[in-house]
Amino acid sequence: MAGTISALYKSSNKESRYESNAATREPIWIKWTLVAIALTFFAIFLLLPLVVVLVEALSKGWSVYWETLVDSETLSAVWLTLTAATIAVPLNLIFGVMAAWAIAKFDFRGKYFLITLIDLPFSVSPVVAGLIYVLVFGAQGWFGPWLAEHDIKIIFTTTGIVLATIFVTFPFIARELIPLMQAQGKEEEEAAVVLGAKGWQVFWHITLPNVKWGLIYGVILCNARAMGEFGAVSVVSGHIRGLTNTLPLQVEILYNEYQFAAAFAVASLLALLALVTLGIKTWVEFQASKTMQSVSLEHEV
Repeated sequence: MAGTISALYKSSNKESRYESNAATREPIWIKWTLVAIALTFFAIFLLLPLVVVLVEALSKGWSVYWETLVDSETLSAVWLTLTAATIAVPLNLIFGVMAAWAIAKFDFRGKYFLITLIDLPFSVSPVVAGLIYVLVFGAQGWFGPWLAEHDIKIIFTTTGIVLATIFVTFPFIARELIPLMQAQGKEEEEAAVVLGAKGWQVFWHITLPNVKWGLIYGVILCNARAMGEFGAVSVVSGHIRGLTNTLPLQVEILYNEYQFAAAFAVASLLALLALVTLGIKTWVEFQASKTMQSVSLEHEV
């Protein structure tokens, strides 16, 4: 019986491969032309800028590069960047999971309005988002006088930077999970409820394992955007050196002061973070693909 199933599985795979090849049968020169165009774009718009950053960062030698990295202002920018991401990503993780679960699993009034609000940061310029926070929490803003009376500072502080970061990274996790949860349907959760499982048990043992790779992927994207955000953070930070400058802002300040080697040295840190993020993203996609293949094989058998 097992041999028959294996033979049928191999036969179906051969047929599917044949149909796929037949559907995409084109002259060989078309395939290599498309590959060449893709590699050219990759080399010009992705690889070349990274090489330029590294070359310019080391243009004055390793000593200048290292002095820039250990400078107090650079270390402060690194710390502030990591702090903002460390606070913003978990908060967006909690909201993203809750919002995706509510939207995908329940019907309620205002559902599509909530989806629109989640997408809002995608359509609003980050600079406008920063200006909104200044309008609300600035000295001349709506709550400015009240905040001043109670000696609470939001704009030009770490708090303002975290709020701006949360806003621009708001949709990433929710938008990654919503279509995934909707595609999986409600059957497994409903079966668990019928068998006596509670809401938290259903979420922890069924919903979360089914979306874990999408969740990790959304967190990675959210973290990458949080560390690289410039527009909104620039507006609310005040550019106070050593206090409210993140890594992107530190690059801008050094570049405007014509300290090109130092600016590219700090930029190389951002490039390194981007490469690490890309590596983690690739690993997550690979693991997710392996999981999907194993599940598909089990269902076919």
